[in-house]
Amino acid sequence: MSDLRKKWITSPLLNFIKKVLPPISETEREAMEAGEVWWDAQLLSGHPAWDQLLGMGPPSLSEEEQAFLDGPTEELCRMIDDWKISFEDRDIPQEVWTFLKKERFFGIIIPKEYGGLGFSPTAHAEIVTKISTRSTTVGVTVMVPNSLGPGELLAAHGTKEQKDYYLPRLADGRELPCFGLTGVEAGSDAASMTDTGIVCYGEYKGEKTLGMRVNWHKRYITLAPVATILGLAFKLYDPDHILGEEEELGITVALVPTDTQGVTIGQRHLPAMQAFQNGPNWGKDVFIPMEWIIGGRENVGRGWQMLMSALAAGRGISLPSLSTGGAKMAARLTGAYARVREQFGIPIGKFEGVQRRLAEIAGIAYVLDSAHKTTTRALDDGLKPAVVSAIMKAHATCGLREAINDAMDIHAGKAIMDGPLNYLGNPYRAIPVAITVEGANILTRSLMIFGQGAIRCHPYLLEEMFAAENPDREEGLRQLDKLLPKHMWFQLKTLGRGVFHGWTVGLFASSPRGVGSAAKYYRQLNRYSAILTLVTEISLMSLGGELKRKELISARLGDVLSQLYLLSSTLKRFKDDGSPDADRPLLEFAMRAGLHKIEVSLLEVFQNFPHRFLGQLMHFLTMPWGHSVHTASDRQARACAELLMEPSETRDRLTKGVFLGNPGDGVDIVEQAFNSVCATQSARDKMKKGGIRPLNHDAIQQALDAALISETEADSLRETADAVYLALQVDHFDHLSPCEDRAKHEQLG
Repeated sequence: MSDLRKKWITSPLLNFIKKVLPPISETEREAMEAGEVWWDAQLLSGHPAWDQLLGMGPPSLSEEEQAFLDGPTEELCRMIDDWKISFEDRDIPQEVWTFLKKERFFGIIIPKEYGGLGFSPTAHAEIVTKISTRSTTVGVTVMVPNSLGPGELLAAHGTKEQKDYYLPRLADGRELPCFGLTGVEAGSDAASMTDTGIVCYGEYKGEKTLGMRVNWHKRYITLAPVATILGLAFKLYDPDHILGEEEELGITVALVPTDTQGVTIGQRHLPAMQAFQNGPNWGKDVFIPMEWIIGGRENVGRGWQMLMSALAAGRGISLPSLSTGGAKMAARLTGAYARVREQFGIPIGKFEGVQRRLAEIAGIAYVLDSAHKTTTRALDDGLKPAVVSAIMKAHATCGLREAINDAMDIHAGKAIMDGPLNYLGNPYRAIPVAITVEGANILTRSLMIFGQGAIRCHPYLLEEMFAAENPDREEGLRQLDKLLPKHMWFQLKTLGRGVFHGWTVGLFASSPRGVGSAAKYYRQLNRYSAILTLVTEISLMSLGGELKRKELISARLGDVLSQLYLLSSTLKRFKDDGSPDADRPLLEFAMRAGLHKIEVSLLEVFQNFPHRFLGQLMHFLTMPWGHSVHTASDRQARACAELLMEPSETRDRLTKGVFLGNPGDGVDIVEQAFNSVCATQSARDKMKKGGIRPLNHDAIQQALDAALISETEADSLRETADAVYLALQVDHFDHLSPCEDRAKHEQLG
């Protein structure tokens, strides 16, 4: 290294990095040292590696996993009465609790050697998805022990003794876990928790024992009211220096049996009228032996890193599974209802306003299912893509909200009258819970996705930060000196690609082989990947660490990164499915919607960039023509809507995994009416051709008398009319006891 370059370039740059960028976290350090680079990183390279993504192949289930999905999971769904759970019992029936334990639903991710099912992330996701189409309460109850909880933390970080004792008991339900992280003062900012532990000696089993005296107050803890074992996060201090020189030891995670002296389990919360068990708990001067720390004494102060590692996987599975299931359910049932519900003599799904909403639901379901499959496929390979998990949590739950809102609008009165026949009301109420938990979406979008992504997904920035924090300054300078030429060359290539693809609107961007007419979308994603990389470089150079505090700029750039991932997954799914022409309307609608969102986000970044000149310059360099991709046309929306209103392989593929109900319940009634309407459409067309439009017994008899239809067709149409009448019904109750008078529902049949 020349002294001149060291003095005038490398050393000032080292000081600049240390000054403007945040300290590198332990999680980011571990990810870099492990060489964990995934598709989210490729999206900020400016040149996505399509071969890597497409070469992964689709996710798959083993024979054992498929058998569990078709067997115990299907049986569980048949046992569930969500109306009874949510509005009568306010709890899961005992027989369902027993079944969950017996079939080891709480041990989906626990290895087989400890008595668990040892299933893959894909199987875990498919199980939760299917259950969630039947009941949010049961879905959450199964989801939590298999997500961020003691089971995953024990499997990854526990001592042999802890694993041998607890994992078998968690797998078969002898122990029910919950995890205490959120407190009154600490929500999204978990690091500000006021729950504390003091290292000390105490008495345990009649002997003097090294441990901690812990005080805490947690709330919003799912399964807390019924839990037997509490995973507890708290800040640990050692004022008497029993463990060493440090006084503040950091966030620590321990396992605490809920019957421990000093532990108080509070009364239940009622989150958005959902019946899953959730509530607060407290601890007052609770003595916890050191051996109760997950992983033992060597994991003192490592709780935050352990939690973030677990959350990277769990957040990519749990709520995205629930959201994907809900969106697919909305797509199938809303399409069916729009076909059987008529106004002015035609199905409401033929009205253009309704068609657009149906297309939006179909597009959301297609994108969420695609991204969900891609994410679980990566997790199957042992990767823990933290940025992708944040993308999935935020955008899957928001996507579900949009889909359910549109479904509610199309169903109208059918969806707002509560009762056993209403299959949308409870998911609608539950959505704010999903939006809020595991990192509130507002903060996830504003701070996490791009805040983490700009560092973890950048090909050089994380290594440069690592060099800047090297305690050996000379070694850090040598590391930076090697990185600097590469980074500068990367910036030149980024500038060239961003400007070229911006001015040519991606016409000359590359695309992988064998993707057919979808190549135009690959080219557009290459274009916007290059533009995002260029905008990121300019933003980091001009704003530095200030970028993280410009939350709306960061949020919009995060939206671009998110859409690049979601749309890449959609293209992958289309190819994995064999690029079926019948699915092309879904692909067209989803890609156009996502690309338009990318353009809107980028233009808003340029318009609101703190340095006005740089904002205008980025606009001129990368998007001189403004919008070049428009949302789907009315014709394309109509094609998507038709896919939901006609039986087809595409409809079945899109809504695979939706539980179609028990005979006589709301879901089954609408599904049967849809099948009947489709099967008798030709006879109905004959009636309409003869000027008879209503579908009722009198009209059918009139058509029969006029020889428009045969006797056999008339019988089928009468059955269809009865099925449609049932599908349009809503529940009504005794005004004094709305939750007890189920007889009214039975009388409808």
